[in-house]
Amino acid sequence: MSLKIYLAGPDVFRRDARELGQAKAAICAEYGYEGLFPLDAKVDLSGLSPFQSGMAIYSADIELMNRCDLILANMTPFRGPGLDGGTAFEIGYMRAQGKPVWGYTLDIRDYGDRVDQIMPGWDSEDQQVEAFAMADNLMLVGAIEASGGELLRQSGDPRAMADHLRAFRALIERIASR
Repeated sequence: MSLKIYLAGPDVFRRDARELGQAKAAICAEYGYEGLFPLDAKVDLSGLSPFQSGMAIYSADIELMNRCDLILANMTPFRGPGLDGGTAFEIGYMRAQGKPVWGYTLDIRDYGDRVDQIMPGWDSEDQQVEAFAMADNLMLVGAIEASGGELLRQSGDPRAMADHLRAFRALIERIASR
């Protein structure tokens, strides 16, 4: 039985989403693993309302995660200073099942350095900024550390598929070496 890896991240929102998912799955296959990308679920959304469509996608993604042995998440900032909210949920879901959590980000800066700050330690809404020298929220980084996984920070262009695949391959190689 090959290791099944849930391929999480905001990759599903890209114009080249299917191509990127297939490329990541192909890298997994090179190492004898099976990469499961959320778009693999082939959810039939015909005749569903937008809310029903969202719930159908949620259920399909849960089913895919339940079939997987670990998660490898694209944690590159998405629509703000932190990672995609859906990816954060998926990391927590997999960690709650005791499954290893792995991730990468193409932004090497600490989370606190990415937040728009009006003064050191405080954001523009007068809320304290996390300053723990971590790539993202401490609960997400903690989930990775506690699970025995790894978070790779690698500088790259979030729009460039090659940069995503370079970081992804580096993590697959590290998984394979364990």
